[in-house]
Amino acid sequence: MLTHSIRVVVANQPRLMREIVLETILEQPDIEVVAELENEDDIVHVIETKRPDFLIIALREIDQRPSLCDVLLRNYPEMKILALAPERNSSMYFWASFDIHESSVESSEAGILNTLRIKAQPTGVNRA
Repeated sequence: MLTHSIRVVVANQPRLMREIVLETILEQPDIEVVAELENEDDIVHVIETKRPDFLIIALREIDQRPSLCDVLLRNYPEMKILALAPERNSSMYFWASFDIHESSVESSEAGILNTLRIKAQPTGVNRA
């Protein structure tokens, strides 16, 4: 028996497409649909309360990432977004990632305190 299912919100699709996606997902024992939305205005609230692993939305512009992706992935970087445009036979997958940086730290009280205070610096400030 599975201990963790993949939690999915299906949103903002034309009704027929939403039904096809739901039919496909509901047949999978390891995937759970936690919400189905018709109204784009409800997406942020539902993501906030349900915390799904995936959001499935409509892809309106093939060459352009939906602006909703930026907002959601900034606030919920653990979530992934699948955007579908079936009428153009196109799909895109969006996720957030981060870079890991390193820097030497002086092995002293001042070095430790300075390192702890780096977090308070604005993004883009590079301190050694």
